[in-house]
Amino acid sequence: MASSPILVTGSHRSGTTWIGRVLAFSPNVGYVHEPFNVHDWPNWLSVRLPNVFTYICDENSHLYEHSVGDALRFRYPIQNIASAQNLQHGADMVAQYQRSLWYRLRQKRPLVKDPIAIMSAEWIARRFDVQAVVMIRHPAAFASSIKRLGWGFDFRNWRDQPLLLRDLIGAYEEPIREFAERPHDIIDQAILMWNVIHHVIEGYRKGHPYWIFLRHEDVCEEPLKRFGDLYERLDLTWDRVVEEAIVRHSTDETKKEVPTFLPTTVIRDSRAARWTWTRRLTQEERD
Repeated sequence: MASSPILVTGSHRSGTTWIGRVLAFSPNVGYVHEPFNVHDWPNWLSVRLPNVFTYICDENSHLYEHSVGDALRFRYPIQNIASAQNLQHGADMVAQYQRSLWYRLRQKRPLVKDPIAIMSAEWIARRFDVQAVVMIRHPAAFASSIKRLGWGFDFRNWRDQPLLLRDLIGAYEEPIREFAERPHDIIDQAILMWNVIHHVIEGYRKGHPYWIFLRHEDVCEEPLKRFGDLYERLDLTWDRVVEEAIVRHSTDETKKEVPTFLPTTVIRDSRAARWTWTRRLTQEERD
């Protein structure tokens, strides 16, 4: 398992970018950013997925298996560059392609960071012998982050996946259909999203005890200890450079709040970040 690909997933806004970037400090790792993110396509996948949180299982895997496998082998689809959204996106894609060649040349270990892959995590882990790291976050913290960023969700992305409803989230089919048909308050959306995603995560915890499950709050409280344990469990190279990078990315006291225009930044005061939701939410919203 030491050379197996790594998937960092879980609920979005749960620190997956922070975890993924810090794990990528290991010199033997190559980092792949959110191939399942349909809003950032074209990317590492040669095919565009049909939904946010696309669910892949044995019944539909023939549509996506080759593309996902190529991403896990650092085979960036160079043909995608012709479909770049703009010049900057094209330049980023060229850089990704060059990086993929470097990863292959240096025989790096793939590390995919993607919370949007959470519904397909079981298939990815089984099909490609992937070690899964699943992030969990306090529901109020999750909701406050969604509120602050204004990240509403189109629940048709879940309603229109019958295989997903059948296999993973059928217990929530009625409210999902209701939310898909008419707008709801951003906090109510966050509540349903948290419940659905963590219902799936709880199923993974029961079915896959060898997966790694981490609470965002625990890593924030003891970043060096938790990352040290994670590096050991994943058999990643830990050295002084890694340790100093973790301290630098977890103890910046000037960054208790991540700017809304930089939602994926990974430099922060991790202990202070745990409690930002207490200032963002009203008492009614907390309840």
